[in-house]
Amino acid sequence: MSSNFRHHLLSLSLLVGVAAPWAATASAPISNVGSGSIEDRVTTLERISNGQGQLLNQLQQQVSDNQSDIANLRGQIQDNQYQLKQITDRQNQILQQIASMQSSGGAPAAAAGSSAGAATADTGSDSAPASSAPASSGNPDTDYNAAVSLALEKKQFDQAISAFQAFIKQYPDSTYQPNANYWLGQLYYNKGKKDDAAYYYAVVVKNYPKSPKSPDAMYKVGIIMQEKGQSDKAKAVFQQVVKLYPNSESAKQAQKRLSSK
Repeated sequence: MSSNFRHHLLSLSLLVGVAAPWAATASAPISNVGSGSIEDRVTTLERISNGQGQLLNQLQQQVSDNQSDIANLRGQIQDNQYQLKQITDRQNQILQQIASMQSSGGAPAAAAGSSAGAATADTGSDSAPASSAPASSGNPDTDYNAAVSLALEKKQFDQAISAFQAFIKQYPDSTYQPNANYWLGQLYYNKGKKDDAAYYYAVVVKNYPKSPKSPDAMYKVGIIMQEKGQSDKAKAVFQQVVKLYPNSESAKQAQKRLSSK
């Protein structure tokens, strides 16, 4: 859009450049057309008139072109605003559905961020498949979205667990890996399988420290340690969250946990 803006500035500059001599010519007194014969003066006036007509046509064409460009820009802005609204609405819907899942399953609420080092929590549990995984499409985007749909829309949590586990195995290099592991942590926590949940949260923190899910995953490892009665380990994890991500929402939640002791 910045190139279009520069184009409009250039067009406006051209308009000023073109209009200036036209205005000067238009304001020139007829006495300046010469002091020759009447025929010469008429010829000069016709030439000036023709030149002014051409300049006027050029100005009108440039104005028309600029109006067309402005209309196109407005259309692009409206499209961008519509797409942004769709994205925002979808994000809000996902957040609301996650909150609903957490409420029904008793999962703790926390925010997202980025971190490393909380995988030292004593989880040690591997997870067993919940049920047979759905058929793969061979497309990571499609399979990930299908797994999310099972969890959020269809509420088929066991099938969602199988789908995310299958996704992790089939697409080890996918950018959705941290999200898939985080989802498994959420789903297992909601089922009451805290060791399995802690395992997948710790995977996010250890293997994907730059993921936006990492600080929240670290915080939830601390929650699980606290709920298991491992207060010292929980405290150490909360302190790591506060130390590494002091400006994150997860750090605020962790600090509340530390202050409540």
